[in-house]
Amino acid sequence: MDSSLSSQPEFDYLFKLLMIGDSGVGKSSLLLRFTLDSFEDLSPTIGVDFKVKMVTLGGKKLKLAIWDTATSVAAGQERFRTLTSSYYRGAQGIIMVYDVTRRETFTNLSDVWAREIDLYSTNQDCIKMLVGNKVDKESERAVTKKEGIDFAREYGCLFLECSAKTRVNVEKCFEELVLKILDTPSLCAEGSAGVKKNIFTQKPAQADASASSCC
Repeated sequence: MDSSLSSQPEFDYLFKLLMIGDSGVGKSSLLLRFTLDSFEDLSPTIGVDFKVKMVTLGGKKLKLAIWDTATSVAAGQERFRTLTSSYYRGAQGIIMVYDVTRRETFTNLSDVWAREIDLYSTNQDCIKMLVGNKVDKESERAVTKKEGIDFAREYGCLFLECSAKTRVNVEKCFEELVLKILDTPSLCAEGSAGVKKNIFTQKPAQADASASSCC
C-alpha cells in the first residue's frame, strides 16, 4: 500500500507557459506577483528564467512552469533570439504582455511577437493570452482597452488588463489561461503526469532553422 501511494504523482498535469513581450513591460513583475505575491520594479531579465507554481484548478492539481523571456529588438537583444526560440517548443500557453502606457510595446505585438509565435511555436493548439499591464497608471494610458480587445479577437487570444503593482487581475490572467488549457484535450494529453518529459532541463538549440511553424 505504501509503494502505491508513493508512486502517485504530486500533480495531475504539468503545463509549460511562456511570457513574451518587449523589455520593460512588466513580465517579471507579473510573474513575481503571481508566484510569490510580491512586487518589485525589476530590471530587465537577461536570457531566460522560470518559476514554478503549484495550483489547484478545476479539481486538478497543476504544476505550472512559467518561462520569463528577454527578447527585445528595441533593446538590441538579438543575441537572445535563438535561445528564446527554443523555449517556444512544447508550450501549452503563451502570454503576450504589453505596457498600456507605451504604445510601441503594443505595436510590436503584431510586428514582432505574433510573428515569433508563428515561426517558433510547435503546438497547433497552444492557448494565447494578451495582457495589458500597468493599468494602475491610467492617467498615462496610451493604448485603449478596446484596442486590446480588437487585437485579441484578430489573433484569437484571451485578453485581460492587469497591474502587477496593485495585483488587479494578475491571478485571473493565469487562471483563465490554464482553465482554457484544461479545456483543450490535446494540451491535457501533453501535460498529463503520465507523460515522461522534463521541461526544466531543455537546452537552447544552437540553431532553429528547422523549427516547425504552427499555432
